[in-house]
Amino acid sequence: MAIIHQAELQPTKLELLAEWLPRQPWFTEPDTAALHKVGSYRFDDPAGEVGIETIIVSVGSSTFQVPLTYRAQPLAGAEPWLVGTMQHSVLGPRWVYDACADPIYVAALAASIMLGRPQAEQYLQKGENLELLAQTVSVQNTGPKLEAVPDVSSAAPRATDAGTAIEAAGLHLLVIRRLDLDEHPVGPLALTGTWEGQRDNVKLAAISDA
Repeated sequence: MAIIHQAELQPTKLELLAEWLPRQPWFTEPDTAALHKVGSYRFDDPAGEVGIETIIVSVGSSTFQVPLTYRAQPLAGAEPWLVGTMQHSVLGPRWVYDACADPIYVAALAASIMLGRPQAEQYLQKGENLELLAQTVSVQNTGPKLEAVPDVSSAAPRATDAGTAIEAAGLHLLVIRRLDLDEHPVGPLALTGTWEGQRDNVKLAAISDA
């Protein structure tokens, strides 16, 4: 499960994204002045050290998917994928990365698609109590469910104008960035999602043999 703290963030996640998105090859809008958060979903880090959140944002006529990881220390070798740093009033400084370069996210995404591992339940920390939060994005996989995920620690992401391709352990994983809200996802080994106002499944990511 993911524990969400009642905290102030400086800068906010949307402020970081407003600066970072225009530099990405798959971002097709002229600016981020009207950037709006649609919702988000999370995966669990089995070690409990890395926050894994995928934020879905809209701006202009487009909807984008932005997977992020939050770390207490810099991730070695991932400087080109750093979105920025922020101060968390409870957890302290956080390094925010494009998650496609973070092996913790890649392993979690592969497990969701290949094993059917569910998204993390989110709880708000209120003093000593935890309050279950409603999911703003619900994700599911198209199967088939396999037995294991290979070691993806050497994942190599490559940004394109279509999304981010990740080659790891004989797998080709595509994280879709500009979402097609009208496409009807088909085929095995894909992750799809729905959210308020979007009742039809939207394809978010897929795996095929590299």
